Amino acid sequence: MMNVLSLVGAALLLAVGLVFPWTKTPLIVALCFGLAALGVGVLVRAGQISFGHAMYAAVSGYGVAFLARAYPGLDALVLVLAGVGASLVAGAVIGVFVVRYRGIFFGMLNLAVCMVLYSLIGKLYSWTGGTDGLRIARPRLAGVELERAGFETALLVLSLLQALALGWLVQRYYRSASGEAMAGIKTNETRLEYLGLSAQRVLWNGYMVSVALVGLSGALFALVQGLVSPEMGSWLRSGEFVFITIVLDPMLATGNSAVAAVERLKETRPRSIRFVCLLAAPEGIVGLFIRRSSRNAATHAEVGGDTATGAKA
Repeated sequence: MMNVLSLVGAALLLAVGLVFPWTKTPLIVALCFGLAALGVGVLVRAGQISFGHAMYAAVSGYGVAFLARAYPGLDALVLVLAGVGASLVAGAVIGVFVVRYRGIFFGMLNLAVCMVLYSLIGKLYSWTGGTDGLRIARPRLAGVELERAGFETALLVLSLLQALALGWLVQRYYRSASGEAMAGIKTNETRLEYLGLSAQRVLWNGYMVSVALVGLSGALFALVQGLVSPEMGSWLRSGEFVFITIVLDPMLATGNSAVAAVERLKETRPRSIRFVCLLAAPEGIVGLFIRRSSRNAATHAEVGGDTATGAKA
């Protein structure tokens, strides 16, 4: 059902973007938020929440900006790969320290590093442009020089394809040995160690998957906005990623326009609605659907069993 919903949502997003051209940029931004939430969701599988993951979106975005300004002829695809690579390098170093901690200590340590980076970006004006940020000239995409409308359309298609593919790959990762080991950190880390697996190593691997997804979202966000600023790495942005992960479920967020609804919800700021969402669907909207489907399947199984018993009688 989730695969069908994702495909239908992607088709609707593409149709809306083509029919209403002014929506292409907001839709790409929504998909970027969905990819970042998908990355945060990888850590949630291990029972960990990062309140500072926006720093990797900022590292990737500024990596794209620095490289685009130093080498104006680089292709957009190369810039995206370079941005993700920069975030992976930062994540590999920071992850060595943060994976030693669990719970609130894990979340707050990520937040502390995020705030340090946020302050540095704002103060190193000669390099980062300070609060004004850095502008990025529109690059070629796949070797083709495009106007703004064509560039946004191509970026929307690229973002949709990446969201669908990565959502499917993350689900495959969850069902793999590494993904099951991540779940073991949440349920019983001691037993995982008894099996001969290093919990820190398993969490570091998952942390790097998470960093790559958030870094990809930051690179795409920088290209569609044509601007990077310190707000990309603020703790508020990290909180938005966590909010999307908890309330919606990243698989739904990457597959359709649900993140756009969250953005609208954030602008109108009805805190009571958020509270109701958390109470009604603590496992996210997708979790609510899955729970209801399981309940219906169990009911049908009981009815089938009673029918079979009556027939035998």
